[in-house]
Amino acid sequence: MKKSVITLLSIIGLSVSATGQSLQRAITLDEAIRIARVQSVDAAVALNELKTAYWEYRTFRADLLPEMNFTATAPNYSKSYNTYQQEDGAYTFVRNNYLQASGGISIDQNIWFTGGTISLNTSLDFLKQLSFDKTSRFMSVPVALTLNQPIFGVNNIKWNRRIEPVRYKEAKAAFLSATEEVTMTAINYFFNLLLAQENVQVAKQNLENANKLHEVAKAKRKMGQISENDLLQLELNVLNARSTLTENESALKSNMFKLRSFLALGENEELEPTVPQTFEGVQLNYSTVLEKALANNSFAHNIRRRQLQADYEVAKAKGDMRQISLYAQVGYTGMDAEFGNAYQHLKDNQIVEIGFRIPILDWGKRRGKVKVAESNREVTESRLRQETMNFNQNLFILVEQFNNQLTQLQIADEADGIAQKRYKTNVETFMIGKISTLDLNDSQSRKDEARQRHITQLFYYWYYYYQLRSLTLWDFSNNTNIDADFEKIVKQ
Repeated sequence: MKKSVITLLSIIGLSVSATGQSLQRAITLDEAIRIARVQSVDAAVALNELKTAYWEYRTFRADLLPEMNFTATAPNYSKSYNTYQQEDGAYTFVRNNYLQASGGISIDQNIWFTGGTISLNTSLDFLKQLSFDKTSRFMSVPVALTLNQPIFGVNNIKWNRRIEPVRYKEAKAAFLSATEEVTMTAINYFFNLLLAQENVQVAKQNLENANKLHEVAKAKRKMGQISENDLLQLELNVLNARSTLTENESALKSNMFKLRSFLALGENEELEPTVPQTFEGVQLNYSTVLEKALANNSFAHNIRRRQLQADYEVAKAKGDMRQISLYAQVGYTGMDAEFGNAYQHLKDNQIVEIGFRIPILDWGKRRGKVKVAESNREVTESRLRQETMNFNQNLFILVEQFNNQLTQLQIADEADGIAQKRYKTNVETFMIGKISTLDLNDSQSRKDEARQRHITQLFYYWYYYYQLRSLTLWDFSNNTNIDADFEKIVKQ
């Protein structure tokens, strides 16, 4: 029994220790991007914004389709006094005591090219007198055709047909751009971790070299081959190397936590980023990039939508200067004390009503609103022109930066190799006493800076590349559009 308890406790202890162990996981840039597009909070926010735009567009599309409505009042009971004018003109109060119920079904259709509404209606009313003769009456409207039509006013439905599709295109393009921006954020976190990892490796190597040099220096000091000052400098280098290693290890943990948090990964995963490769010979042409950006980017749709909205505000202000509406209804109606008879011996039912609201004297208020809307439209047009110029200029600069970045990366790579060789040579030269500790320290600093610059230039290469992808929604490596099945994405 005692052996069994000890065995069980050992198993539990091993399980706990295994659970607490960190899992080493190598991660590439492509893998980090793929995970970020699916699991990151930024990706979830972009998806929710797309869903909002999708259902707003679906709501707009539904406004163009027939709509069936049922209205009813059941029951309406009244037992009260109401005013009544007698034949001599005097008023008195009469008592009412009745029960009423009504119901109707209508099929309504918006007319987008006129802005009106046409409806097909049927209704039934019931009235029962609860005092006096206690009679019941039914009134039916088996079928009626109703038209509500504003005249001279702004046609909101027609304008929505022009604006809402552009708004939805803008939202879809914005979702794709946001996905690419998630990629750019992932790249930023990934290279921060990669640089921190490189700094730790460099710091470990520097500490190892500093310890070796310090041991050699102590032996050479005993033989009188170096000064006390050089020995103390090398001892100080060891302390500085330890301090730098501690700081870099802390920065590595911090950057690893940030990347794990952004990718929604477990805290027990120790990520080891691998250095990504570049595309060979990729050079971009500004005119081609601009063409793709103006065709695909949400900015182009945003410009078009804001221009349409400015035009709509002007049309709305002009339409509000006078209001005329037409109401017409044609159909049949019947009335009887019996339900069945209320649908027999029908009579025609016709209503035509035209309403006017034309200002005679408003002190220029409505005309002023038109002028304000026209001025706002001119301001919007000026801003759109300036924003377009800025967009084109920033895109040109970005293309130039990307095209130059491969050269910068190659230079940084060569400089890194040269700095590594120079440091190795200076270490060997110091061993034989041909250079001072100042020259050795300088070569080490140059070596570390060259390595950091190489990683930084590699980061900028990929950052510029995905920034161009987000602006153009074009995959330059495969020469294809960046697209998605939005119906499938929204309904996941």
